[in-house]
Amino acid sequence: MDTDTQTAELKIGLEETGSSKVATGVLGMALHSFSDSGAELFTACMDGGVYQVNARSGESRMLGRHGSYASSVCWNPSGPGTLISSGYDGRLQWIDHRSGQLRHEVHAHNFWSWNMRLSPDGRMAASVSGQYLCGGYKYEPAPETEPCVRVYDAESASLMHSFSHLPPVLSVAFSPDSRYLAAANMMGDIRIWDLHSGGLFNEWNTPDFTSWGIIKSHHYIGGIFDLCFTPDGRGLVACGMGPMRDPMAGNGKQTWQLFDLTPTDGPAKKLEIRDDERGRGLMESIVFHPGGRFFVMAGRLAQGQWNTGFFNAEDGALIHSLNCGYRVTSVCFSEDGTTMVLGGAASQGDKKDGEWRDFGRITEYRIAV
Repeated sequence: MDTDTQTAELKIGLEETGSSKVATGVLGMALHSFSDSGAELFTACMDGGVYQVNARSGESRMLGRHGSYASSVCWNPSGPGTLISSGYDGRLQWIDHRSGQLRHEVHAHNFWSWNMRLSPDGRMAASVSGQYLCGGYKYEPAPETEPCVRVYDAESASLMHSFSHLPPVLSVAFSPDSRYLAAANMMGDIRIWDLHSGGLFNEWNTPDFTSWGIIKSHHYIGGIFDLCFTPDGRGLVACGMGPMRDPMAGNGKQTWQLFDLTPTDGPAKKLEIRDDERGRGLMESIVFHPGGRFFVMAGRLAQGQWNTGFFNAEDGALIHSLNCGYRVTSVCFSEDGTTMVLGGAASQGDKKDGEWRDFGRITEYRIAV
């Protein structure tokens, strides 16, 4: 069967099976289990809380709390019932998901943990940080004052690696075999380290995720907000928002790029989103379906038709899309690929009768390929 025929036959079927409102915006999410009553999730939220939540009912219980926004949460099924969360307090926490007992806590960064990931083998947790401070008359970022990338043992919480990167570093991803770690920043700089040797494996820059504002605010904005290795580990996909003139509008082009990591002379851009298939808005999450034939990119919509797009991994074509009506910060799939869950936040609005309304959102879908 030729490639054109294969591409034409790749279709996505989605059925919404449940949705819920939760009290506060969801910034990170991990799928724990799935049953007839709905997906059970762990969420990192804007009130600093780490929760266990049912995607359909919205019922939740708090398991832990950070001193500021909780930015990421990872479930370690190979560990003894352990969650690892990160927050804008610069801390990583290891929490027993049954009792809520805090097992370990480390002060990983002197600034926010923008993102944190668990390695596929369950042995390492990586967190990235860094503050955008003016480094010169061109408003380029100042050098880091501490390592912006740190890797911890997922069981003992001991520090394994510290890596240098230009702040702010917004995204991080492990390769499928857990050997390599990638991280990317606001300026489009991507670095990959070999975790076996501890050395820098590769680095390059892509300028298509960064803007210099010329209206209202004169500064850099944008960056690579999420990264994902291809299932075979031979490629890396980055997502974020393309250039814009007005940083306050947040209306840069929805953007992803896929890089081939195999050329001997360095990574090469292989695919990117087609200009006639995207709108405008910041894309914050990118993840491959477990089947490997497509990936999903999602975020917030400024202008256009969709904030969640499904893309053919073979040729990059948009094969399905939806606008769920809220900012999506996290996408996750069940292990068998039959369930997809989106998490994020709607507008908080104004207080009513002295109370804030529930503005966190979770939506569960049954997915067929």
